[in-house]
Amino acid sequence: MAGAVHEVAETLVRRTRARVTRARVAVLATLLAAERALTHHEIERRIKRNLGIDRVTVYRVLEWLTARDLAHKISDDDRVWRFNAAKKEHGRRHAHFKCNSCGGVTCLDKAMTVRSVLVPSGFRSQEIELTVKGLCAGCGPAARRRSRVRAQHRH
Repeated sequence: MAGAVHEVAETLVRRTRARVTRARVAVLATLLAAERALTHHEIERRIKRNLGIDRVTVYRVLEWLTARDLAHKISDDDRVWRFNAAKKEHGRRHAHFKCNSCGGVTCLDKAMTVRSVLVPSGFRSQEIELTVKGLCAGCGPAARRRSRVRAQHRH
């Protein structure tokens, strides 16, 4: 699986017609393999295990990927950017879900795509950020019930 994700990342970087670097491929592969949006530090930690790419390079690659629509960054209440691999079906404007318990950020389906927001006359919107906040499946009431049942059955 890791090799396939790496190949997809390399192909996507190659399509930009820019130089294919180990750092660009590694960061994009990390985002593609992630199940949720990652912070700069989470990406750095995952990459350091294998390649030893420094913090500044990770930051520059994230900006490069974002500028080429291969990744997008999501602002959060804690003032930490989170990054996701950009998927074609999401487009530039789409909504996210943030779990209030674990902090995970997930792109919502294309059915939730944000089309437009009415702004006052003379104003022109350039970006829309929509984040739905709540509890993810792993943190919600059903997960709590499952963990209580497991705890009761331990001897």
